[in-house]
Order: sequence, then C-alpha cells, then structure tokens
Amino acid sequence: MPSWRKTRCWCTEARPRLLPIGLEPSAFRMATRPLAALVAALALLGCTTLSPAAAPPGLDPISQLQQLLPADAIFLGEQHDVPKHQQIHRAVVEALAGQQTLAVLALEMASQGQSTEKLGSDASEDAVRAALHWNNEGWPWSAYGPAVMAAVHAGVPVVGANLPSARVRAAMTDSALDALLSDPALQAQQEKVRVGHCNLLPESQIAPMTRVQIARDVAMAQTVARAALRGKIVLLLAGGGHVDRSLGVPLHLPPDLTAKTVLLQAGPASEEAESAGNFDQIWPTGPAPVKDYCADFSQQRSAAAAASRSKKEP
Repeated sequence: MPSWRKTRCWCTEARPRLLPIGLEPSAFRMATRPLAALVAALALLGCTTLSPAAAPPGLDPISQLQQLLPADAIFLGEQHDVPKHQQIHRAVVEALAGQQTLAVLALEMASQGQSTEKLGSDASEDAVRAALHWNNEGWPWSAYGPAVMAAVHAGVPVVGANLPSARVRAAMTDSALDALLSDPALQAQQEKVRVGHCNLLPESQIAPMTRVQIARDVAMAQTVARAALRGKIVLLLAGGGHVDRSLGVPLHLPPDLTAKTVLLQAGPASEEAESAGNFDQIWPTGPAPVKDYCADFSQQRSAAAAASRSKKEP
C-alpha cells in the first residue's frame, strides 16, 4: 500500500499514511469545574515576562489568553511548518505554567498512552523524548521541544493525544465514525481530505482517510476530557483542522467541558475571514513562505511509482 506524505493539508498527522488503525470508543467523565479561581489567576498573566524567543514580534499571546477565559481547555491550532507557531506554543506554555494554571500539555505530536508523568521536572530531553516515543522524523524536536520542555521543567505533565498508529486500519473501516458528524459536516470533512491531498487520492480512499481524521479528533477529545482538572487548563497543541469547531475535536467533547479554540493563521487576511466563524480567536502570525505543497506531493508520488516499477523489472 503506498504512503501519502503530508502536504499543507487537512490531515495534519506528521506523515499521513494509508496504514492500519482503529478506534476504541470510551465514555467521557467530567465534573463541573468552578472557574473563578482560574479567572483570577490568569488575570495576572499580563505581568508575566517571556523570553524574546518565546513570542514572535507583533503578537501578544498573554493579553489574547485573558480574553479566552473562562475555559477548561484551550486548543492552539497550528500550521505545522511555520516556526512562529511553535514559538507561540512555548510562549503560551510558559505563561500558563508560570501562573500555575496549566494542568496538562496535550499533543497531537505524540500518541495516546505516552506521557512524562513519571519524570521529574529536571528530566533530560532524551528522557522526555523516550517517554513520549517521539517521532523526530515526523515532528522535529527542534521545533516542538522548547514548548514540551517548558512544561516539563514547570512540573506539568505532557501527554500524547493522537490516535496510536496501531489503531488506524480499524478506523479506516469503522463506518460508525461517519455518524459522529452531521451529513453536511461529514461531506465538508471529506472535501477537506480530498483537497488537502491535492485531489490525488483515489476516491475509494476518501471515506477511509476521513474516518482516520475523525478518529484522531475523538482520541484528542478523550485525552483532553480525561486530563481536565478543577480550576486549571488543559492546553492542546494540534493542527488547525483538528481544532475547528465545526468539524474537529470540539465536536467530540463532553458538554460540560468548556474549550476555547485558537487558529494560528499564517495565510492572507482572506483566509482569516473565511475561518473566523470556526474558532474563538484567530491569531495572525504574518505570511508563511510560499510553497507548492501539491507539486511536492505529486513528485513524491511519481518517485514512489517509479521505484515500485523498477523493483518489478527483471
């Protein structure tokens, strides 16, 4: 079965592949959380000082965070190949951890079941990567490590939130996942997958790949719900598509969990306007380098096909 490498696409796994995987549904459990203490603590965030490397010029995540409260969880939706977005991750982690309001840092970049909970705040980067089973090829540690280590050094657990790769094939064939979205939302998600893969996926793969996307969203929602802690915030770092209120993780949260979603927007203002209704806030981060992801994707497919043919030739 061929591999499908990531484009600037809706499917935001580091290297989305047509691989085996599935979903174990589980019940959400969550008590109502008083938020007054949290609001009071985060009102002090304006006094927090961040290192120059943490926050990109022109963006003040501290004041933006205050506007999101009250919340049990905050979701930051990034574009994976924009370094400014990972800088913002670190800034937000440092801000929340500095006020002792960060319960857990949850990551799309690591799988469910992986955690730093058994490590001390003085853990080394090697120990943290091992605990999270970090895939450096898919998710460069140089980009995501600073935010992760900021949480670890603050004594905040870091947990994987993504669907484990061993469960992907089952998800691809699990038609029950389709019913988790309304018909219009399912069609919209399928179109996102289609366009996100440059209209190069075989049509027979659209439904299976969409189910994987839904299963990932469910897994992240489960992780956030389990990590929720009275009076504190769970911070989820994920691709922008996953935090979309109309299609992503927020749809699968228990009703008594208040999550606020932020899109880190590297595109032009027109894209920001189109996305405005699907997120609580959009943080513009300036233009990203222009890159033809579909051309790259097409070249990779051609190279893979050529390699496959050469293996068959005597």
